[in-house]
Amino acid sequence: MQTQEHAARRTVARVHDKLHLGPDAQVDDKSLMFTPQDPALTDPFLVMAEDLFSAPGFEWHPHRGLETVTLVLDGVLEHGDNLGHTGTLTAGDVQWMTAGRGIIHRELAFRDERAHLLQLWVNLPGDKKLVDSRYQDLLAGDRPAIDHDGARIDLIAGAAGDLTGPARTHWPISGSIITLEPNRSIEHALPGPDRAFFTVLTGALSIAGRTVTAGQTAWSDPVQGTDRSVIDLRTGDGDTASVVMTFSGPPIRQPVAFGGPMVMNTRAEIEQAFRDFHTGKFGAIPRQARLRYR
Repeated sequence: MQTQEHAARRTVARVHDKLHLGPDAQVDDKSLMFTPQDPALTDPFLVMAEDLFSAPGFEWHPHRGLETVTLVLDGVLEHGDNLGHTGTLTAGDVQWMTAGRGIIHRELAFRDERAHLLQLWVNLPGDKKLVDSRYQDLLAGDRPAIDHDGARIDLIAGAAGDLTGPARTHWPISGSIITLEPNRSIEHALPGPDRAFFTVLTGALSIAGRTVTAGQTAWSDPVQGTDRSVIDLRTGDGDTASVVMTFSGPPIRQPVAFGGPMVMNTRAEIEQAFRDFHTGKFGAIPRQARLRYR
């Protein structure tokens, strides 16, 4: 990759280990790659969970005021919502769901076999929290990618070079999956005002001089006074490639109120969201059967 001239060089502010929670009533195993305990430190991102499940998975449930970005790591994810969308996603596929004003959906393992996924919650600013709901299936084979000298950048959202990821966003979010072969390095460009995170999926790499291994997430805070910045990613010796998922976006800097699957700015808005759901303003809970299979 060519050097990014006149771009500020980023640092890593902190590295978090994933928090293993184990099985619960919905999943066979759950971890949090990062938690929602201090939204100001992760703004505009709220939480990212790793879930592995067969049955029952996540039956019909509502959301409002946020977007979810789901990456299928393994297995097959069956999905449906009360807008009439249904389908399956396989390893490498991404789904970008805008809950907006309110949606009811479910996420299950196809045939109750196996689904292993990461799900990122992306916040929305107050004036976007009640936008229309929508789904975007961003299939692995359809996304643009940059391949150069042992590095591959698989674009989900935002721009890199002359390419732009397919995700339509309500906040200027960039996201990609970067694969680096052993003994390779790149300067990954990011908008200066963005907060960025790097979650290592496999292997290990140096991020701005900090060693980060599989299951860890490195954070880089906004760089003041510049529109352009870069961060160094480097792998060492080894036999296999390292894979890191990275997202970035400018902080929203608004109050965050959590109410289970609802994320608003105030407690009053959370209470209103649940009233709207229970009085049918999100629409009816579907009675849709499971997807057929042979």
